[in-house]
Amino acid sequence: MSEVVTGEAVVVEVRIAQLSSRALAFLIDWAVQWAAIITAFVLVTQASLVTDESLSTGLLILFIVLVTVGYPVAFETISRGRSLGKLALGLRVVSDDGGPERFRQALFRGLAGFLEFWTFSGAPALITSLVNQRGKRLGDLFAGTTVIGERTPRQAPPPEMPPALASWAATLELSGLSDDLANTARQYLSRWHQLSPGMREDMGLRVAGQVSAQVAPPPPPGVPPYAYLAAVLAERRRREEIRLARARSASPPYGPQGYGVQGHGVQGHGVQGHVVPGSAYHAPPPPPREPGPPRGEAPPTSGGFVPPI
Repeated sequence: MSEVVTGEAVVVEVRIAQLSSRALAFLIDWAVQWAAIITAFVLVTQASLVTDESLSTGLLILFIVLVTVGYPVAFETISRGRSLGKLALGLRVVSDDGGPERFRQALFRGLAGFLEFWTFSGAPALITSLVNQRGKRLGDLFAGTTVIGERTPRQAPPPEMPPALASWAATLELSGLSDDLANTARQYLSRWHQLSPGMREDMGLRVAGQVSAQVAPPPPPGVPPYAYLAAVLAERRRREEIRLARARSASPPYGPQGYGVQGHGVQGHGVQGHVVPGSAYHAPPPPPREPGPPRGEAPPTSGGFVPPI
């Protein structure tokens, strides 16, 4: 991952394309270009039988320039930074500020690519990509562009509630749990199977200790860090879903109660309390106040998560 700063000074995280995927995309484009060159050579050879030799040579040179330079420039300009190879591999060329690639940048990349790949057999592009932190070749340096990967990795499913901790999790006080710490716990759970047993235990105890300092009551004795964090995140997600469902059901409809009489009509502009004779309008009752999550009887911990003995 890398960061780019947009023109509005907003930092955006992007995934820089790997050298292997860029090389495979180039091979696909290179094969397409060679097929077009061979086809053009056959057509010009057939046409040379009835035309002047100098005209045939000029047409062949023109076709080669159009294929080697015009192909990447045209495709990347029309498709906003994607050639056929990049489209197949899920890659895209963007400006250094995160914006779409422009024609001027595509032209710089196409001209530099002719020297890098067709003149020097790709050696300058390979060396520059290995040295540069973002994997840029000379064309990217001249044009101010970066090749990124658009296909994001598959996200892990949300953690499930351990059945043995469901009743305990219902008593949790989660208002003090920050979003950053919850994301850290979620990342740990998603990578749990990829970690070594020692790293699993050390990282789990550390993250669970930070979570237990912001969540009460403490877990039952003998609960491993993985199960504790899964129960906390599953309960937090369940309460968020309930809160969103209640907010949707309690939202005022679009009509007399939302934007009509109550919002901008009788009660909205200074005629409050005036009752229209024969009117059947009644103000809707206020939505029921959402009860807070139940609190447990055990006192909150002062910080540390107690690992299983």
